[in-house]
Amino acid sequence: MRLILASASPSRLRLLRAAGIDPEVVVSAVDEDQMLEQMPDASPQEVAVVLAQAKARDVAVRHPGWLVLGADSVLDVDGRSLGKPLTAQVAVARWRELRGRSAELITGHCLIHPDGETVAAARTRVHFAQPDDAEIDAYVATGEPLHVAGGFTLDGYGSAFVQGVEGDPANVIGLGIPLLRQMIRDAGLNWTDLWNHTPVTMS
Repeated sequence: MRLILASASPSRLRLLRAAGIDPEVVVSAVDEDQMLEQMPDASPQEVAVVLAQAKARDVAVRHPGWLVLGADSVLDVDGRSLGKPLTAQVAVARWRELRGRSAELITGHCLIHPDGETVAAARTRVHFAQPDDAEIDAYVATGEPLHVAGGFTLDGYGSAFVQGVEGDPANVIGLGIPLLRQMIRDAGLNWTDLWNHTPVTMS
């Protein structure tokens, strides 16, 4: 059985490939902004899981019989959900708020498999360093933090501004790989059966 990654995230794709799995990538047509407007009171974990479910379900309908993985990440700051900053102004303000503090990166996972659907969330506590204003401005100018949850990365320029993490560092990058392995096993499948299969071309 092959895996479809229902995400455009290059970081998630790199994580899976590094773990020996070369999935097909099929990006969902889910409108995240519209969904978020419909759940203004949802907790950060609820946001991450609901969006992951929506992405996986959207792709699974079009590709029956495949394993489909949807994922979404948010940063939980005092119960607030921080997604992608999208603009430099928001990214700068966010980093000035986060420096010297800690927050939890939550990634919702939804796996659609032959027996149904499994959902789970991974949480990793992130301790931010204290970059000065000039460093923050320079980091935001790279464009890297604009399109990633929380406005930072652990596998790029942003790694210099993270003091440390408690939990699975891969989860901060985009997927909880140990959690995903357990989800695969709970679905009655073997993780190692997904290793290094030849990619199938999909239209």
